[in-house]
Amino acid sequence: MPRFKHYNYDQDAMVVINYQEQLQPGTFEHAVHYLIEHKLDLSVFHPKYRNDDTGRTTYDPAILLKIILFAYFWVFLQPHCTTRSRSCELSKKGIIYTHG
Repeated sequence: MPRFKHYNYDQDAMVVINYQEQLQPGTFEHAVHYLIEHKLDLSVFHPKYRNDDTGRTTYDPAILLKIILFAYFWVFLQPHCTTRSRSCELSKKGIIYTHG
């Protein structure tokens, strides 16, 4: 089994941000986190990693996918949302985004 870099969502950072507390239900970030952690099987990527016994640890594909989806959302979808209403309906894309 590949060796991934260990990550812990309950950790605190220098600016005292607990990442688990930032994932508020009803937000896009929470939905992405839940889907990737509980619904997707990313083990298809594991055979590509050859660092079982030696080699440097790498980032878990789940973390990388979360970064990509979050960045895609903020670059391409978020500009269509209004910040005052705290909710966004994207009828063209068929996506409904509700900010907690």
